[in-house]
Amino acid sequence: MADTVSDPLPPQGGGGRRTALFTPLKPVAPALRTTLGIACFVLFFLGWGIATYGGFVKPLFLASPGDSLKAGWALFTEFGFAEDIGVTVWRVLAGFALAALVAVPLGILMGAFKPVEAFFEAFVSFARYLPASAFIPLLILWAGVGEMQKILVIFIGSVFQLVIMVTVIVSGTRTDLVEAAYTLGAKRDGVVRRVLLPASAPQIFEALRLVLGWAWTYVIVAELVGASRGIGHMIIDAQRFLDTGQMIFGIFVIGVIGLVTDLAFRTLNARLFPWAKGR
Repeated sequence: MADTVSDPLPPQGGGGRRTALFTPLKPVAPALRTTLGIACFVLFFLGWGIATYGGFVKPLFLASPGDSLKAGWALFTEFGFAEDIGVTVWRVLAGFALAALVAVPLGILMGAFKPVEAFFEAFVSFARYLPASAFIPLLILWAGVGEMQKILVIFIGSVFQLVIMVTVIVSGTRTDLVEAAYTLGAKRDGVVRRVLLPASAPQIFEALRLVLGWAWTYVIVAELVGASRGIGHMIIDAQRFLDTGQMIFGIFVIGVIGLVTDLAFRTLNARLFPWAKGR
């Protein structure tokens, strides 16, 4: 009798549950995902509290969670920190939107048409390795120290990375879908509009989510020079007075804004592109 091969059953008991939980690529239930995410934050704050309240780290180098919250309250009530947050958010969104307006169409063209990719690929690959911070002295000469200079830093830091990501996503569309569209009589423009864009849109949206996170790192760098408002400006001011509480609170505000933005992008992605849920 021929041997038969069947899927191995996980061992029974607690060990079996743990083995099933850590199966590669197996999805995690939403409730468990939320619990694990909260647990990570709890452990982080627990370790921070032990290090500071236990006296292992001096307040000069790391403020305690309580002191950071007090510093944050003072920032909002005494120093108008809400305006700093608004200014920084505006700069990020403006620079990121400008980068997306250029990068997404160009990336789609490069991914869909190989001659376009051959023309731009070398230059984009060269430009994406140039650090955005290195352009700050030139941008100050060209655009002054106003808003445009900071927006352009974000644009330069985001646009070339996004072009490459969109190009890779579009060029990775399944060829059998394209061939089926041609078989059914689709023209070149129809293939782009009805095959490449719907197939790539969820991943392009995901690439936008990732690049927006990078944009936040560039705005802080931009605000270190020639800024009178903004989260980065506040952090530099706090550093001059060795106020680690204010510095840490400013960093955490950026993290919170990023987390909220991240969740918003994920929710929009699921609603705008329901056909991609199974990926």
